[in-house]
Amino acid sequence: MAQQAARRERAVPAEPPRGSGSSRRGPGGRGARRDGPRLPGMAEERGFRSASGAPIALRRRQHSASCRELAVRGPRLQLRSLSAATSAVWLAAYGLFALSENSMVLSAAIFITLIGLIIYLHFVKIDQESLLVIGSLGIQVTSSYASGKESTTFIEMGQVKDVVINEAIHMQKVIYYLCILLQDPDDRQGVSEVVPLFQSSKPRLDCLIEVYRSCQEILEQRKTAPQ
Repeated sequence: MAQQAARRERAVPAEPPRGSGSSRRGPGGRGARRDGPRLPGMAEERGFRSASGAPIALRRRQHSASCRELAVRGPRLQLRSLSAATSAVWLAAYGLFALSENSMVLSAAIFITLIGLIIYLHFVKIDQESLLVIGSLGIQVTSSYASGKESTTFIEMGQVKDVVINEAIHMQKVIYYLCILLQDPDDRQGVSEVVPLFQSSKPRLDCLIEVYRSCQEILEQRKTAPQ
């Protein structure tokens, strides 16, 4: 009986400790899965702050080794602020109506509010700014407005000299911005134009560095590729 009990104890495998997790996580622990290569088409999103302190989000999507999409999404339109502005206009119109007893004041207030809202959503409020970098074609810059309208600018890769982070002084404060340097056709060492990026969201330096590195990786691939 003692020999049979000893055989059963040797046949049962030892259970690994619960806290080790070495057989599942690998050498990097729980963070090892995040450090692996991202699959094409997968999006990665991180939160940052703009130059004014507003929360923004950077979404990176790698379509292929030479094609990446980088989008900065700003804060959404707040219904509270929109309602406050509309109420202020209508209260002022009602006060004028009470003084003048002219119904045209109220009609004009409603008309001005609607026209101003359409102009703000269609031409001013930008929800997202994206950058699509294709090593073999060029760089596409897209601005998506709150109304759904999109404004797109395409720059051929042959015109791109470099992508750099520049600095400027605004309201006694140093701010950073990303820009594309366009090649001067008459001078290989010269720059014909500077195209600033993310002018609406105005990300801080830590967010710009992430975008800058992604752009430089594709530009370096283009420079080292055989002609």
